[in-house]
Amino acid sequence: QVQVVESGGGLVQAGGSLRLSCTISGLIFYYYDMAWFRQAPGKEREGVSYINWSGSTTDYRDFVKGRFTISRDNAKNTLYLQMNSLQPEDTAMYYCAAGNSGLKYWLLRQSDFRYWGQGTQVTVSS
Repeated sequence: QVQVVESGGGLVQAGGSLRLSCTISGLIFYYYDMAWFRQAPGKEREGVSYINWSGSTTDYRDFVKGRFTISRDNAKNTLYLQMNSLQPEDTAMYYCAAGNSGLKYWLLRQSDFRYWGQGTQVTVSS
């Protein structure tokens, strides 16, 4: 079966950095677009960043542009999110997801992402 495992979360001070990883097994990784989502306590899950199957197309929400970088290594079945200049408002559970939404719909249709991990907690202290 498909397994999606995120790692790399933790506690960091404001201005610090973290690198999240997401490793997937049980599917052909390069068939799928990937994305990072996050959910803070009491808030809805929101998209953070998207990357297409080949890594040639990426997209970011405005609130992370210039600070976060999404990438993937198809040879390692792994997705990454480099997070710099972290702020307390970035505190959330971060999830990676695999699907075939395309760039146009990744924010509009979370249901297009078929496979989700259990999440990794990111906490940024002020």
